[in-house]
Amino acid sequence: MVRNEAPVFKNAFITLVFFLCLCLQAGQNPAMAKTGLNDENIQLLAKTSKAIAEIVKEAMPAVVFVQVEKTVEQRVSPFGPEPFGMFNDPFFQRFFGPQFRQRPRKFKQRGQGSGFIISPDGYILTNNHVVGDADTISVKLADGRKFKAKVIGKDPESDVAVIKINAKNLPVLPLGNSDKLQVGEWVIAIGNPFGLTQTVTVGVVSAKGRSRLGITDYEDYIQTDAAINPGNSGGPLINIHGEAIGINSAIFSRSGGFMGIGFAIPINMAKAVEAQLIKNGKVIRGWLGVVIQELDENLAKSFGLNKKEGVLIAEVADNSPAKKAGLKSGDIILKMNGHNVYDIGELRNKIALTPPGTKVTFDILREGKHKTITVTIEEKPGTVTVAANRHEVLKQLGLVVQNLTPDLAQQFGYREGQGVLVAEVEPGSLAANAGIESGQLIEEVNRVKVHTVKEFLKALSRSQKTKSVLLKIRDGDISRYVAFRIH
Repeated sequence: MVRNEAPVFKNAFITLVFFLCLCLQAGQNPAMAKTGLNDENIQLLAKTSKAIAEIVKEAMPAVVFVQVEKTVEQRVSPFGPEPFGMFNDPFFQRFFGPQFRQRPRKFKQRGQGSGFIISPDGYILTNNHVVGDADTISVKLADGRKFKAKVIGKDPESDVAVIKINAKNLPVLPLGNSDKLQVGEWVIAIGNPFGLTQTVTVGVVSAKGRSRLGITDYEDYIQTDAAINPGNSGGPLINIHGEAIGINSAIFSRSGGFMGIGFAIPINMAKAVEAQLIKNGKVIRGWLGVVIQELDENLAKSFGLNKKEGVLIAEVADNSPAKKAGLKSGDIILKMNGHNVYDIGELRNKIALTPPGTKVTFDILREGKHKTITVTIEEKPGTVTVAANRHEVLKQLGLVVQNLTPDLAQQFGYREGQGVLVAEVEPGSLAANAGIESGQLIEEVNRVKVHTVKEFLKALSRSQKTKSVLLKIRDGDISRYVAFRIH
């Protein structure tokens, strides 16, 4: 089972520390010195220990403690537990009235995690699952100062988020190049497990390119045996040069405890996401428009390959960038922009992080012949989501909407292009009070039919002048009009 965080651990690096202690004792104990642990070995281990301590000393001021709080609502009966849910029964309600109905009760939900400062003016990288949909976010620096933070942008599909505090001349953790990271390298994790601030764990890179774990939509994890515990999530994974090469995010566990397998988001992926979040508040992903599959040995031979390499295009979507450029079903993608393609997860991530409008060159094998095809990447359909705090009318309504993709249309029982989907409704907002819920469809705005978020916003812009909004809402087979007055 993969979990986003983990309980207490026994770090593999303890063995090294124990060995170091023995060596240091041997330098003072003649009896132990006879075992063959000479001064040269002790000095080497002492230098290694001091080097790690120096790396931590430099990095630690840029690692922060993140605390979040959210108000949640739960409905409870005024008379305590209900026998068999009888107070909500329609027959009971009809005769005994609303005094027996469940009443909402609000309470605070708290959580914590880590993050690290990436700019002197207060931008901080962390995990999306740390900040989530929190009402308030507090950041505590290593020097004890506390700040309120705001969300600049978050990306659930990669589990990366950027938050910001209002401060200047802050210590910054330099970002490395995770592509150059090698299996077996020493790495250091710094975070705040269980609220124990500035905790350090050490391990090695166990593997790279871990995907299909089911943690996020886009996965290319660094696997490490450096411990990641509750509160570590969002903190940095650091190389021996003192650079962040990953964001600690999850563990694999069968027991619920740490079992020596942790996962970190590669910093190169995080940098690409972070740049878009700071610029746009969201991530616009690239789209090729193909269904791809892995090649096994039998498939490789049947397509004229001497060994298993590249990925196979199983299907090309109509009117897609791939179709326009001439890619076909049965083509094998061997390289993208001159770099070898090894598996479908890697190719999918590279395409997704390619800005729309970028030209990409593919080296392919088609019917035994090598070809080079250039494709102009387009925006992935359905990725445009409007954040409520980025549009004044939506903010007043308390709505977040998104395009209705084919998958979402099938999931909710609508037709593609029938309207825009309600993705989120703020509790206590105008929309919530009107009975609008996530999963419902907005078919018209101010008597104008809308099929995309772009059309939705255009029709909604009229409301800024009229100070009124008229929406046609569909919930399954039932539709209704809802009118709002705004200021």
